[in-house]
Amino acid sequence: MASKEESLREYNSSVKEQVLRSDFPPKFVFGVATSAYQIEGAWNEGGRGPSIWDAFSHIEGNIIDKSNGDVAVDHYHRYKEDIDLIAKLGFDAYRFSISWSRIFPDGLGTKVNDEGIAFYNNIINTLLEKGIQPYVTLYHWDLPHHLDESIGGWLNKNIVDYFAVYAETCFASFGDRVKNWITLNEPLQTSVNGYDSGIFAPGRRENTLVEPYLAAHYQILAHAAAVSIYRSKYKDKQGGQIGLVVDCEWAEPNSDTIEDKAAAARRLDFQIGWYLHPLYYGDYPDSMRERLGDQLPKFSEEDKKFILNSLDFIGLNHYTTRLISHVAESTEESHYYKTQGMERIVEWEGGQVIGEKAASEWLYVVPWGLRKVLNYVSEKYPSPIYVTENGMDDEDDDKLPLDEILDDKLRVRYFKGYIASVAQAIKDGADIRGYFAWSLLDNFEWAQGYTKRFGLVYVDYKNGLTRHPKSSAYWFSRFLKAGEDKKGKEE
Repeated sequence: MASKEESLREYNSSVKEQVLRSDFPPKFVFGVATSAYQIEGAWNEGGRGPSIWDAFSHIEGNIIDKSNGDVAVDHYHRYKEDIDLIAKLGFDAYRFSISWSRIFPDGLGTKVNDEGIAFYNNIINTLLEKGIQPYVTLYHWDLPHHLDESIGGWLNKNIVDYFAVYAETCFASFGDRVKNWITLNEPLQTSVNGYDSGIFAPGRRENTLVEPYLAAHYQILAHAAAVSIYRSKYKDKQGGQIGLVVDCEWAEPNSDTIEDKAAAARRLDFQIGWYLHPLYYGDYPDSMRERLGDQLPKFSEEDKKFILNSLDFIGLNHYTTRLISHVAESTEESHYYKTQGMERIVEWEGGQVIGEKAASEWLYVVPWGLRKVLNYVSEKYPSPIYVTENGMDDEDDDKLPLDEILDDKLRVRYFKGYIASVAQAIKDGADIRGYFAWSLLDNFEWAQGYTKRFGLVYVDYKNGLTRHPKSSAYWFSRFLKAGEDKKGKEE
C-alpha cells in the first residue's frame, strides 16, 4: 500500500503540466484582490478618519520594518493606473475593500463622508467602464479607531449595530452597480491576531481566554445583521449576492492513526468551522465546545434563527497546508492554538519538506491542499464557493537587478499548481464560481510591513512607486487571453 506521501506525489504528477482557461466553466470568474489599508495610503485625506491600523502601525515595535500604511502604494491617487493594469492583464473581476473610516470617519454612522463615497464611486465606475466586475469587501481589518477607543471595538455587542449601519450605507450608495458583496474578511485573523497573540491591530493580549471568542461571536452577528438588511431591503431590487470570507490552511493528518485524524479534523473545526458552523447549523462545532466550554459565548435561540443560512456564497482564502499531529501538551503560546491539542508540521516522516518555501515562514507551496480544502468545504457547508485569495510572497530585496526580481518563476509554478487544483476540485463536483489571485500589487503586508511582496505587479518603493508587471502577471495574461499557457514548459 502506498504511503500518504507517495499518494500525494502521485496526485501532483497527475496534474496537467499546462492548465488551460478551457478547464473551467465559461462563466468562471478570474480576478485579483487587494485591501484598503494595504494599498490606498492617503490616510488623512478625503475626510478619512483613523483606523485601528493607523494607530497600531505607528506604535514602535509593532511593524517589523517600522513602516505604516500612511502612503502604502498610493492607490488612492493611482486607482485609474491600477485598474488599467487589471484590464490589460485580462482579469474579469477585482476584489477590493472599502475603508469603513472613509465612509464614517468615527465609525458611528451619524454623518456620511461624501468624499469617501465619491472615491469608491470613482473606483466602481472605472472598473465597470473597463468591463471588470467589482467584488466588494466591507471589512478587511481596518476598524475605525474611534470605535475601538470608545466602545472596545469587536468586544462590544453594539458593534453589530454600527456595522449594520455602515453596511446599509454601502448597499444604498453602491449596490446599483456592485452585485457581489463580502461582509468580513478572515474574521479568524481579527479574533486571534487582534485579541490573542496581539500581533495585529488592535494588539490586545490581555484576556486571551475570553476576548478572541467574544470578537468572533460579534463578528458572526455583525455579518448576519448586514446580510439581513441586504436581503430584506436591497437584494430583490439590486439583484446581487452576499457572502463571508474565511481562511483555512488545509490540515492533513500526519499519519493514519485515529489521534492524528481527529487532530486534523479538530484543526479544521477551529479554522473554518468556528465561523461557518454557526451559519449552517446554528452553533459552534462540538469539538470547540468540548475544548473551550464556557469560554465560547452562547447563541440565544433568537440569534440561532437570525444567523442560520445567512450567506449566498463562501469566500475561501487559502495559501498553504500543514501536516497535523495530535499532542497532549501543545508548545504553542497562543491560547487559540494551544487549546487545539495539535502540532503543525512541515516535514514528512522521511524528512522531506511538504513543499517549496515562499518568503513568509508560514507559507509552503502545496497545491494539492487547495483541492482537498475545496472538497471539504463543499461537502460540509454546501454553497457556491469563490477562492477569494490565493498567492505567495517573495522577500523584498532591492539589491537584485529589476529583471531578476520580475522573473518570479516560483510564483508562476505556484499559480499553475493551485489553479490546476481548483480545476480538479470542480471535476470532483465542488461548486466553485471564481478565483482571485492575491495580490494585484506589492503592498503593506501588515506586521511584516514592506518586507514581503505578494504582488503580480512589482511596486518600486524607492523610485516613485512605479508599477512593473512580473512574469506571473504575464503568465496570467496569456492564460486568460489565449486560453492556454504557450510558454508553460519554459517557465
